[in-house]
Amino acid sequence: MNKRLVILGGGESGVGAAILAKQKGFEVFVSDRGEIKDKYKSVLKDIEVEWEEGSHAESKILNASEVVKSPGIPDTVPLILKIKENGIKVISEIEFAGRYTNAKIIGITGSNGKTTTAMLAFHMLNKVGLNVGLAGNIGDSLAKQVAENDKEFYVLELSSFQLDGMYDFKVDIAMILNITPDHLDRYDNKFENYAASKFRILQNQTKYNQIIYCEDDEVVRKELNNKKYKGQRHPFSIKNKTSNGGYIHKEDLIIHTNNKLFTMKITELALQGKHNLYNSMASGIAGRVLDLKKEVIRESLTDFQNVEHRLEEVGKVHGIVFVNDSKATNVNSTWYALESFQHPIVWIVGGVDKGNDYEMLAELVKDRVKAIVCLGKDNAKIHEAFKGLVEDIVDAETAQDAVNSAYSLSRKGDTVLLSPACASFDLFDNYEDRGHQFKKAVRAL
Repeated sequence: MNKRLVILGGGESGVGAAILAKQKGFEVFVSDRGEIKDKYKSVLKDIEVEWEEGSHAESKILNASEVVKSPGIPDTVPLILKIKENGIKVISEIEFAGRYTNAKIIGITGSNGKTTTAMLAFHMLNKVGLNVGLAGNIGDSLAKQVAENDKEFYVLELSSFQLDGMYDFKVDIAMILNITPDHLDRYDNKFENYAASKFRILQNQTKYNQIIYCEDDEVVRKELNNKKYKGQRHPFSIKNKTSNGGYIHKEDLIIHTNNKLFTMKITELALQGKHNLYNSMASGIAGRVLDLKKEVIRESLTDFQNVEHRLEEVGKVHGIVFVNDSKATNVNSTWYALESFQHPIVWIVGGVDKGNDYEMLAELVKDRVKAIVCLGKDNAKIHEAFKGLVEDIVDAETAQDAVNSAYSLSRKGDTVLLSPACASFDLFDNYEDRGHQFKKAVRAL
């Protein structure tokens, strides 16, 4: 009898899993409580996979051999609990796809900087001519790539939700960029639970694998004092000299691994700002660990084009610079953004608050922010956090209103920064939609 794979969620990862499962001879059923996009329905129809939307038919789910769950579905929803009570294993699409590839895996996790670092590492491996795919939270799903055009290397951006559903999967080169409070609503509001999820990226590693990590992050550093992690360690820091890793000395970025030295001027880096020094060092260390030529690493760190919606300069109107950082969906991301600008900032912030503590932003806001525009349905918490620190705090319910208000509060030499520190679902489809609407509004000025 065929094994039956039930896939919950008909988005990129779910449909990718369906393509691979069908190819491997599974009986496949896809179930989505919301709507499945037409482009995905078309794929499911082409590969002759049964699907449903708008509900979950338990009679067709509880007879599964195994369930692949979308990262967006919490482990605590009644259906997932019932599936587990029935002794059915629930895994992520990454875990499923990993069974069918022998590729070398570079996995990147952290609260912030994952996308940029993943794209930078991919750019580097691609430039040297390696057969490499980019997947995880970015690009085509890993399962789809494994099914249709398997690679020798994959660079994976891995969220805590994906890592929660991974058990046997092994990451050859693991990067842990930072761990700060985020998504605590999914982890019983316990930071230690969220942090533990991030460290799942190191499970199954052996002494032949690599751990690239931020020495300046106290949570990461303390956890890695735990001797249970077997991979070879490569710390990076902008505060202290490290051995077998990366650090900053005066104006130089220095990577010293396996007794080999690589240096370049930080002024040459394509990505500027303190947080991007970390991203560049992490990617550079991965390049050196893989023994890529120094020229390729230098060139990659110099000519990289950053991801859309991440500190993306949209344009300049009457000397006012507009920056789209819609991808900053947590407080720590926004801290990095505010820290990146020396000119006075008019800050557009707000959306769906994930249990944010704005206290860590107070000093930066006091020093650098001249006005705040709240873009969300419920802005009370933002008003409360920053009243007295900023003279002008106004509300807006559309991207157009927010941009117009910010423009009127700005003068030549200022920066208008959309860095919401919140999810986007109250007013927008997702952070991309929010970023696109912001850009459209800026261009309409």
